[in-house]
Amino acid sequence: MWELGQHSWLTYMRDRLYLARELLAPSGSVFVQISDENVHHVREVMDEVFGEENFVTQISFRTTAGRASQLLDQTLNYLLWYSKSIDHAAQKYNQLMLPMSPETLKNYDWVETENGDMINLNRSQLNGYEQVPNGNRFQLTDLTSQGETESGSYIFEYEGKKYKARPGRHWSTTEFGMNILASVQRIQVKGENIFYRRFATDYPFRNLDSMWDDTAMGGFLKKEPKVYVVQTPLKVIERCILMTTDPGDLVLDPTCGSGTTAYVAEQWGRRWITTDVSRVPLALARQRLLTATYKYYELRDESRGPVSGFVYTRKQNKKGEETGGIVPHITLKSIANNEPPKEEVLVDRPEMVRNITRVTGPFVVEATIPTPMDWEQEDAMPLEIKEDQAAFGDRMLEVLRKVKTLRLPGNRKVKLKNVRLPAKTLSLSAEAIANGEGGSDEMSGKPVAFVFGPENGAVSENLVYEAAREAHGKDYAHLFVLGFGIEPNARMLVEKCSDVMGIPATYVEATRDLMMGDLLKNMRSSQVFSVCGLPEVEIYKEKDGKYQVKLLGVDVFDPVTMASDSRPGDDVPAWFLDTDYNNKVFHVCQAFFPRTSAWNNLKKAIKTDYSSDVWDHLAGDESAPFEGGDHGRIAVKVIDDRGNELMVVKDLKEAKQ
Repeated sequence: MWELGQHSWLTYMRDRLYLARELLAPSGSVFVQISDENVHHVREVMDEVFGEENFVTQISFRTTAGRASQLLDQTLNYLLWYSKSIDHAAQKYNQLMLPMSPETLKNYDWVETENGDMINLNRSQLNGYEQVPNGNRFQLTDLTSQGETESGSYIFEYEGKKYKARPGRHWSTTEFGMNILASVQRIQVKGENIFYRRFATDYPFRNLDSMWDDTAMGGFLKKEPKVYVVQTPLKVIERCILMTTDPGDLVLDPTCGSGTTAYVAEQWGRRWITTDVSRVPLALARQRLLTATYKYYELRDESRGPVSGFVYTRKQNKKGEETGGIVPHITLKSIANNEPPKEEVLVDRPEMVRNITRVTGPFVVEATIPTPMDWEQEDAMPLEIKEDQAAFGDRMLEVLRKVKTLRLPGNRKVKLKNVRLPAKTLSLSAEAIANGEGGSDEMSGKPVAFVFGPENGAVSENLVYEAAREAHGKDYAHLFVLGFGIEPNARMLVEKCSDVMGIPATYVEATRDLMMGDLLKNMRSSQVFSVCGLPEVEIYKEKDGKYQVKLLGVDVFDPVTMASDSRPGDDVPAWFLDTDYNNKVFHVCQAFFPRTSAWNNLKKAIKTDYSSDVWDHLAGDESAPFEGGDHGRIAVKVIDDRGNELMVVKDLKEAKQ
């Protein structure tokens, strides 16, 4: 997809990493996931952006499947971890612990049986070929430390025999401490020396290091199937977040994918922002978050929320195994000094409240940056961006020349030729000669006009009005409005343009990939522009004064046949309702997924005997009854098959009785 291959891609990465560096808190960290082909190049770029001194480590983790190769299969991906400031990041760091691995347990090659026998395990027993006797596993470790000291060179008597530290070493504790170790049977003779018995149960954990070999199996939960081609295992994202953040911290993922980072951040009480240049991952992430359920962790202060931190306690099961978030770390020093063992906090084991099912908190989906507003006026209207957009306009014009075709539903097309700048224009961005295919030739051989929306904003109503007035005055056959997003009032004007302005118009959504300029290769026309429809809804007012909305369908205007292609409301991927739209932010009050089983996970998690009609309703085309809001209007947003967001705004005064 990159115009200059690796060079364009690395330029893309460099620019976004510079932005990430500016956004990071002093103690912040950045992780970049990459395969083996380009890990060395990305590391060079990150050294340039963050400085070699802020490189933390390179983490290797197993993927869910190996990649076919003529030689060895590649089963690893990599995480490059850099910090804004490595000293500040070190103060923020949370060490994660893993249960003792079977390989580590092999080092505990002794067993103390229930009757007190000490058995040294042979190789077959350690490798699992022979049964290991029941009892407590332990290993023998040195009781001396490096270097000779006067206080540590005493002679210690044990079981009638005297022992002295070897030359160049000293006893690891005082004579008093050695006697305590002997009294609790922590000393064992082997050959001519005595050793310390370290039991596997003293601290059955190990520090997480930079090799994660447990992420391939079970990385994706059964209830969280892989829905995106480059979806990252939950366990990988979870560890990154837990190591470098605390509850209440803010996490940013600039490459949304299926929303795994937002999902994990929500689970662990972190605030989050996730973005993407494509509509499809945003639609996937929104559905995933709206229908997700989470464990509920006990908070230190409910009134402050997650920022107060989670509660951790020490718990054991019937086998005596530590199952809580606080575990004792028994050491030679703690036993010898007759001190309580140091307690370690396992940050991934907070106390869970089992009778609560939690869902995702409120969040907002913004399709693009809003157009500037004149804040000096009390009832301000959106203003057009006034700065020179010649470079952006030229780029869009060149894209239109290369695409040449606008593809519509039902394999219908509008082919363009002679795409050029119009002469002496005030509002229009381009003109062309159009020829229709797959329908009547209403536009064949006739000139059509184009107006481009702003590069960093949504198409406004004023822009559509001025462009339509000029296009009608110059006798164009059709007006195409191209943008990365469009305001609801502007969208309604496009639909009514033929009646109101005397010229038919069509809104065409442009992929946000075009914002990357010349980094990308030319894409197929079906990937660049999408002709978007408009939801058709009806509002009903019940006898009790409540309102109900029905999604009748989605109309896609076809400039070839000059007609609309309609899809019924129960045949769309998703639609959402804002019951009190304020003309600024769309707030999802009700969510429906007619063509998917998205609510199944929530249905199972709630474990309550709801009527099946409730869940059928959430997969339907009718809203639940609701009270009218202060603004007196509603908004309905439909997600189509391409991930486009199609929104219509209605006044409650239009409700049918």
